[in-house]
Amino acid sequence: MIYHEFAKFYDDLFDDTLYDRWLTYTIERTSPNDRVLDLACGTGKLAVRLADRGYSVTGADLSEDMLTMADQLARQANVQMSFFQVDMRDLGILGDYDAITCFDDSLCYLETPADLAQTFSEVSNHLAGGGTFLFDVISPYQTDQVYPGYMYNFQDDDRAFMWTSYAGDTIPHTVEHELSFFLYNAGKDAYDVYHELHHERTYPVETYLKQLKDAGFENVRVTTDFGAADYQPNVKRWFFEAKKES
Repeated sequence: MIYHEFAKFYDDLFDDTLYDRWLTYTIERTSPNDRVLDLACGTGKLAVRLADRGYSVTGADLSEDMLTMADQLARQANVQMSFFQVDMRDLGILGDYDAITCFDDSLCYLETPADLAQTFSEVSNHLAGGGTFLFDVISPYQTDQVYPGYMYNFQDDDRAFMWTSYAGDTIPHTVEHELSFFLYNAGKDAYDVYHELHHERTYPVETYLKQLKDAGFENVRVTTDFGAADYQPNVKRWFFEAKKES
């Protein structure tokens, strides 16, 4: 869950149009007057978009590198917002919010069902009564059928990136991503190489629904395609809209 050098490549590698779709999904389910916490905010692209539209936004992430980039982006966009380095399983230093978002399957980086339950509980504790929790996760179809054997390569004049995914060996619905980065070092006339291993885990939809209910959420709606389509089991990603009990 610690990105290190990946933060420097992140914006170039990621499909920027996805942030516009997460933005639309959020706007359609919240009010412009809402206080919003963007949990696992990464480089801040969604948080800054929300702040630019008048929302009172706080960004939170585990990665210091990501938060540094997010703060720079907010300054460039001339929007006022705060960023905090926190573990999503412990949001104690943060305040209360009308809406909390957590996108880009960030919850899938939690290692155990207990971690997921703790995170849902923390989110509930920091939502006002009737507040909205919006998040997405990859589906078991994605971990079991799509990701195993997946490969992606990127190269430009002075950088290269290799991504390979494998199914987890023992725990159901897990996947491992091997990430390798090559950054040209002019002083050495050679490439500096960085390697990272990322683990993701997901669950059947019933697990998410039960844990949300246990954490005090009601009226949970599960959709696909950024809310444009009804729930289906065999799609890559699910979207959840959950209301905290009033």
